[in-house]
Amino acid sequence: MANGPKSSSSLLRYGTVASLLVILLALWYRSPVQHSLDHRLDTVLTSLLRAESKVDIDSFRRPKVAIGFGGCVDIIVDGVKLLNEIGLKPSKTPFHHDCIESREQLSQSFAYFFPPGAASERFLSNDTLFNELVEASRGLQGNRWALGGNAAVMANRLASEGCDVLLGGRFSPEVTEVLSDHVTVAGKPVEDPDIHLILEYPTGAKWGEYVSRRANRYIVHSDDHNPLLDSLEDFEEQLQAFRPDLLVIGGLQMMDNFPFEKDVREARLERLNAMMLSVDEATDIHFEMASFVDEGLMRALLSQVVPHASSLGMNEQELPNLLSLLKGGNVTVLSDPNPRVATVLDQMRELYRLLSTERQGQAGGRRLTRLHVHTLAFQAIIVTTGSPWKNTMSATAKASLTANRHVCGSPDINPGKAKLIMDDSFSISRQEGSQRMPLLETKPVACWLEADYEVCVAPVLVCTDVYQTAGGGDNVSAAGLVLQI
Repeated sequence: MANGPKSSSSLLRYGTVASLLVILLALWYRSPVQHSLDHRLDTVLTSLLRAESKVDIDSFRRPKVAIGFGGCVDIIVDGVKLLNEIGLKPSKTPFHHDCIESREQLSQSFAYFFPPGAASERFLSNDTLFNELVEASRGLQGNRWALGGNAAVMANRLASEGCDVLLGGRFSPEVTEVLSDHVTVAGKPVEDPDIHLILEYPTGAKWGEYVSRRANRYIVHSDDHNPLLDSLEDFEEQLQAFRPDLLVIGGLQMMDNFPFEKDVREARLERLNAMMLSVDEATDIHFEMASFVDEGLMRALLSQVVPHASSLGMNEQELPNLLSLLKGGNVTVLSDPNPRVATVLDQMRELYRLLSTERQGQAGGRRLTRLHVHTLAFQAIIVTTGSPWKNTMSATAKASLTANRHVCGSPDINPGKAKLIMDDSFSISRQEGSQRMPLLETKPVACWLEADYEVCVAPVLVCTDVYQTAGGGDNVSAAGLVLQI
């Protein structure tokens, strides 16, 4: 018994030495693994940059892109901080609302989309609540103001990538000043631009008992100008003389659940339809999808807009939504925010087939020749063989790199602030026995031919130091388009 304390001391000493050895072994083991991961990211980045640089835009003949409609001022804030600032408690009953009318509905809606980290955009019909949110945002530390709206954001990206742009929208002089010199605005100025509140949150953010599984944003707006497409006539008037190489249509989600007077929405879409029909058949038209929940609007777009688009851009939420409606189903409010490559490719194939079938014999309809789906983990582009779209491999690489540049807020990509979350290999379809494609560090953009189209898939160097997610899809889509015109 007398040896008890000495034995305990010896055991403690040996235990300490053993613990140190375990830690040293762990560090020794982790170091080469971490070095391997860092080297892999460096190689993938170098290869993507090389793929992007294979194509240069002709500086002597800048491509001309016309894009509508609308734009706004984004107030970007930490979403959780803003809700805490106005004293909004997390709802215990998460629920999807097409339109936000009260504090309770805002809490339920945010609680619905926040945990999976799914992007969402909703019209807030309660002016008092919207103004309260705006005022709280103005005083919130760390808030930022930025140019917003699909069309305006895409216009600035296209201009920065070497295009001359005609933009349909109504802006205040202050907003117009932040547009590129290569952007010409078609639309009468306004004193008070529409404001969108961008409630951003990072991966792992906490709101009460809820934890976000990925970084994303929840957007609320109470627009006056954008839903009415009130720059459409001015844009149409300048469109013919501008003679664009590409026409881009975006921002139509502002019509979603907006309280239009009787028949106004239908009349505006008919006017847009007529404008698209007037465009020369040699000019491609791209329609940029967004977060739609109004089934009536979606069905109107399927008849008035989608048939005239030769290219479609969307994210992993919007793809199954559009596909569901085409197959006779309902709007899908929430889909897998991190889908597998095989799942997305199968959905793209089905969408391509359905839209091609729908347009057979349809008067004024264009053949769908391009699909671009952007997700957090990867970019996927389908282009019809023999169509005017070119440089698909380089465009897919550029879209991937732009995702990191925008979200990290820097034109220079830092591998130390990035990670790959796409698998080391992927099946090209969920069908049994489908081919698997390896993710090759030295050739990360995988391209292959199927049926009458080419498919390209590129991994995204996912930004781990998020500056801004809002506008990510618009920047990525615009960057992908610019090399394919």
